[in-house]
Amino acid sequence: MLARTPDPSAVLTPDLCVIGAGSGGLSVAAASASLGVSVVLVEKHRMGGDCLNSGCVPSKALIAAGRRAHTMRTSAPFGIASHAPVVDPHAVHDHVHGVIAAIAPNDSVERFTKLGVTVIQAPARFTDPRTVTAGTHIIKARRFVVATGSRAAIPPIPGLDDTPYFTNETIFENTDAIGHLLVIGGGPIGLEMAQAHRRLGAKVTVLEGARALAKDDPELTAIALTALRAEGIDLREGVKVERVERRNGAIIATISIGERRETVPGTHLLIAAGRRANIEDLGLDVAGIATAKGAIVVDAGLLTSNRRVFAIGDVIGGLQFTHMANHHAGIVIRRALFRLPARVAADQVPWVTFTDPEVAQVGLTEAAANARGITPTVYRWPFAENDRAQAERTTDGLIKVVCDSRGRILGAGIVGAHAGELIQVWCLALSQHLKIGAMTGYIAPYPTLGEISRRVAVTSLAAKATNRHVRRLLAFLRGFG
Repeated sequence: MLARTPDPSAVLTPDLCVIGAGSGGLSVAAASASLGVSVVLVEKHRMGGDCLNSGCVPSKALIAAGRRAHTMRTSAPFGIASHAPVVDPHAVHDHVHGVIAAIAPNDSVERFTKLGVTVIQAPARFTDPRTVTAGTHIIKARRFVVATGSRAAIPPIPGLDDTPYFTNETIFENTDAIGHLLVIGGGPIGLEMAQAHRRLGAKVTVLEGARALAKDDPELTAIALTALRAEGIDLREGVKVERVERRNGAIIATISIGERRETVPGTHLLIAAGRRANIEDLGLDVAGIATAKGAIVVDAGLLTSNRRVFAIGDVIGGLQFTHMANHHAGIVIRRALFRLPARVAADQVPWVTFTDPEVAQVGLTEAAANARGITPTVYRWPFAENDRAQAERTTDGLIKVVCDSRGRILGAGIVGAHAGELIQVWCLALSQHLKIGAMTGYIAPYPTLGEISRRVAVTSLAAKATNRHVRRLLAFLRGFG
């Protein structure tokens, strides 16, 4: 089904109007159109949103380039002569944008038009609770979905307005060699970019106001942060950035740690200090859509205070991940089209920080379980006890599984090589409300890193073996020969 070019003088009356063509909005539009629902999709900037153009895709492409350079430097333990790579910033830029270009057709206007979606490239704004204007178009839809995403939050640091800096929206356009990158923010974006640029030859200093990777389990992040520091990243936690300025061709950050103050010079600056929801200029007040703390307020089913309007993805705050937006999209499809009950499964949402080693988490951490009044039972297994990790020399890692007193899995965290892949079996276990014992019942191929999931589960059996009742049962059974 091919959508017609809309008549700019006509009032459009689709079943669904989606505002924002990022991952969440595109998922809603594609699924709805495939079901024969009439859809208008409005995007004022680039199709694919932040994830394709300035987030997940380019960052992972840059990380991949950095990994190749790092491999060249660190091959000696395998009996292969190591040497310093020659990095061409222009070629790295072309690689990153080549990856974007390869994926872009999946998110293009042409593809969605062929699916039957009416695509309007213009800013959208509510003019009343059931009407949106986009350019010259007036849209009166049965339901609306706001999926406008987020952008880099810019902290109010004195001097920043007069100092050139990168955000995730601009750093992937860089084609210059970076001498010394200053990164403000020690969250996932800041540390991923810090390591990638360090591996590509830059000196890197990270300035974090609190604890780096603060939302993750500190027992796991300690392993990752140690690895980053070992690669030469100057990671400073508990730092306040007093001001930044450009002086004699350099960028100078003045920082304080307690009573001590010092300056840190660099050649380039990256701001990675969190995200800010895109809620401006949407006419939300006119539409009767409530906001709080800079984000749209929704209920557990993603409905706003205007019962015709859903909001999904980064624009509602909370966990701001592409896969979270896609999870939201599925909920909207079930609720808006099929009238089925559906709620956000916040405790089942995984996340991964793509440093090396990676840090992955799903469900509750040990601290989160304690905060809910649960006394957790925690099981651990080190990568060093895995034969594949030994063969690959990727032994710096740990899996940690959190269970309740009955053995029900509450969460799992992994730090180590391919943690983002290894966490997925625990995502399934959590979604199926499994107990830790169920993870002992499958056969893991040898030798794989995936064996760690079974081995950590087996430790729960060892713990049961110390139970006096179990020991008495075994002694009784031995009496039968």
